[in-house]
Amino acid sequence: MKPSDLLLVLLANTAWSLNFLAGKAGVEHFPPLMFATLRFTVLILLLWPWLRWLPGKMRPVLEISLLLGVFHFSMIFIGLDVSGDIASVAITAQLYVPFSALLAVVWLGERLDHWRVAGIIAAFTGVIVVGFDPIVITHLDAIAWIAGASLMMAVATILMRRLSDVSVFTLQAWIGAVAAPNLLLLSLLLEQGQADALRSADWLDFATPIYSAIGASLVGHGIVYHLLTRYPVSLITPLLLLAPVLAVLLGVLIWGDQPTWKLLSGGLMTLTGIAVITLRASALPAAGHRSHSVLPANQLLDQRLKD
Repeated sequence: MKPSDLLLVLLANTAWSLNFLAGKAGVEHFPPLMFATLRFTVLILLLWPWLRWLPGKMRPVLEISLLLGVFHFSMIFIGLDVSGDIASVAITAQLYVPFSALLAVVWLGERLDHWRVAGIIAAFTGVIVVGFDPIVITHLDAIAWIAGASLMMAVATILMRRLSDVSVFTLQAWIGAVAAPNLLLLSLLLEQGQADALRSADWLDFATPIYSAIGASLVGHGIVYHLLTRYPVSLITPLLLLAPVLAVLLGVLIWGDQPTWKLLSGGLMTLTGIAVITLRASALPAAGHRSHSVLPANQLLDQRLKD
């Protein structure tokens, strides 16, 4: 890989890791569902030219948009709102990978080798260990919200593997179009203080949902899509595991997280498990599984907060 492309990989990982920081800062000022509404409003305004009707594919596209835009992101931002740190959220959010592997067994008839089974066990065990961190244990509701969001992401990932010939920006546009009005309705029904939050917001407060839309969805996914047109999935996928590591570091350096040995050891277990699952799964297209795949940028890391 050329040095310039390695820099693009670093930029994509950094964009996704900063999204955790932007999300946490954003929900400190805006109610979480309102923050998500602002995020997807920005996204659909930017991607409006890519919003087009897809004959014969609209049902799965709308299902994916509902799962990701409404359920996944609302749960992510609620989890960030009630969390005591960023590191535990960044780690728990990676559970969508083992969830996806398990759902692929049930829905796609895939088989798990012993390496991926061990990776799944390590990933879930690591999150359990993280849950015993003194800060995390007082915010277990955050872990529950993020784990639920990861499950929604996994279900959407399975649906995306059955979808073909849909560009990453078209799918992102539909996610924004479905999410923005539905999240606004949920915010009006379930939250309070939206008007006050909007009136009192300064440029930095508004920058957080704007960054979340542009940095994570456009820059992050755009770079990965570009790289996947030049390099095999098996090369790019492992490099994207840097994002949660950077998110943990940003949580410590900028947000002031104080990780304990439980969080660090649990995080290492989870990320090791994710790495094993990802590395083993990256060989699947070579074995004839590419027919299941949607555009790789969506299949790998739709984001994820990475979303």
